[in-house]
Amino acid sequence: MRSALLGSIKRLLSTLISVASTRLALLANELYEERLHLEQMLLYFLCALFAFGMALVLLTAFVLVLFWDTHRLAVLGGAGMFFVVLGGYWMLKLHRLRQVESKLFSVSLAELAKDSECFGGGDGAI
Repeated sequence: MRSALLGSIKRLLSTLISVASTRLALLANELYEERLHLEQMLLYFLCALFAFGMALVLLTAFVLVLFWDTHRLAVLGGAGMFFVVLGGYWMLKLHRLRQVESKLFSVSLAELAKDSECFGGGDGAI
């Protein structure tokens, strides 16, 4: 009887360790995917920022040279105001994007909730 109880406890511990290792592997995978996603977004953002920055500088210089003899101050003032408004728009977009909730660990949390249900954790809340 005692050996059967010890065998049962060993199998239970083995199962718990297996479940924990699976969940940790899933968590590590989610972290890795999120890091790759963020790195890719940063790279594309920096490339786009460089390209748009160069385009804006060249376009502003073109318009300024085009109106050099007649309205150069008006062109400089208008370009400055345009860039201020554009920067404000992008700051609002960035603020809204920052408020979006991340889906990081959503799969791991769902699996942990299922595990909690299976092991008699009640409502599955962690």
